Amino acid sequence: MSLLRLRDDTAMPLYQQLEEQIHALIMSGALPTGAVLPAERQLAENLGVSRVTIQRAYAALRQRNLLSSQGRKGFLVRSRPEQVHPGMDRLKGFTEEMRELGKVPSSRVTERAIVHDRSISSIFGLPSTAPILKLTRIRCGDDIAMSREVAWYNLKAVPALEHGDLSGSVYAFLADEAGARLVRCEQTIEATMPTAEECRIFDFDEPSPCLLIKRHSFSDAGVMIEYVEGLFRGDMYSYRLKLRT
Repeated sequence: MSLLRLRDDTAMPLYQQLEEQIHALIMSGALPTGAVLPAERQLAENLGVSRVTIQRAYAALRQRNLLSSQGRKGFLVRSRPEQVHPGMDRLKGFTEEMRELGKVPSSRVTERAIVHDRSISSIFGLPSTAPILKLTRIRCGDDIAMSREVAWYNLKAVPALEHGDLSGSVYAFLADEAGARLVRCEQTIEATMPTAEECRIFDFDEPSPCLLIKRHSFSDAGVMIEYVEGLFRGDMYSYRLKLRT
């Protein structure tokens, strides 16, 4: 804490200066995992600022999942998951992406059901009575929950999905078992906040910004096979793009 220096010659609020300085110390390793930061009152007295300033800085760091409260003892620096930097240069599933990044992929199916959903059917351009396979999974890399994925599949186009083994890569199953390899997709990425259930899945003390990726995937025959809404941890994912003129 002796490294903290608050300035009065800048427009940046004191709490934000404090937040950014502590964040930098954590990222550099100067404040390692398990380090205990002073309680709010103590740090406020040491720095000569109001307790509200410390509360706002600590609250912001907790939202970034960098600190956890230890009550009167202060705040503990949390372990930081290793961030991944997947590319977006081609269509690939989560399993393939994790292997390319040197991680061991795994999935936990939390829901698998045949549904009749008017709104989802309309996305596929199917009648409201069309059967759709809904598959909800927690996707992990090296046993760390990285995304919660809700996917819907066109059973009219790929009936083998209804009883197929989808415990592994669905993309591999489609290509190798069902003869319906996915060749292109339309994808959007937007920022969102996780629900209470998703915070529990990601082990968040407080909601932290995540990436919501929506994907429409098509076979080589131009038939839409998959619609996915995947919530990805914002503290672990940093996508990179290569653009050319």
